[in-house]
Amino acid sequence: MKAMKASLKGKYEYETDKSTTAATSTIAIPTGDFKLRASITDATFVKGPSFNGLALSLEKPGFFIVDYNVPKKDFRFQFMNSVRVLEKQLNMTYIHSKNDNRTILDGTLVLDSSNKVSANHMLGSTNGKLKYTYVHKGVTTFEPSYDLKKNSWDFALSRRVYGDDVLKASYQTSNQILGLDWSRTSKTNGCFKISAILDLGEEVKRPKIMAESTWNFEM
Repeated sequence: MKAMKASLKGKYEYETDKSTTAATSTIAIPTGDFKLRASITDATFVKGPSFNGLALSLEKPGFFIVDYNVPKKDFRFQFMNSVRVLEKQLNMTYIHSKNDNRTILDGTLVLDSSNKVSANHMLGSTNGKLKYTYVHKGVTTFEPSYDLKKNSWDFALSRRVYGDDVLKASYQTSNQILGLDWSRTSKTNGCFKISAILDLGEEVKRPKIMAESTWNFEM
């Protein structure tokens, strides 16, 4: 019998200005062409075992994802599809949340291996984003994006270093939020990511720190 390769992801957040923490754990188990996921937060156990913070997910990679938030009894559906437009690949995602009745359309047109254009829009609203992604020599990625509702630009710059490591900096001009990430992706040792978010508009700069790691194992 062939062993199944599952993964366990842990995420920890710390807000220095409030001295508060939050933790999330997610386990993903493949079953044939599908993948099952279950996520819990520290709220699931803080006052004894409960359904608070519990989420379940069923995914067929590249086709659909169904998420269920147990305490809110809320379903979210994602359907993915790819088509060819003028010999270019267009990746489309349809996202619908049942409780708040929100529908989001997301599309990415892959121009070539170094350039792609993305658009995101919430139906029935002015919420939308346009993003251009340019990858220079497979190492450095530059991503400017424009928020239609806020009428503002966001920028992100990332660079691959030492093979598996990626350093990323991002800046949101509308609210002066600076983000810094260090991540590593390894097929054998799993992945980790350390992030810091800093509000430059505050008089006292206190960052929000996040750390997450993924471990792969056989069942």
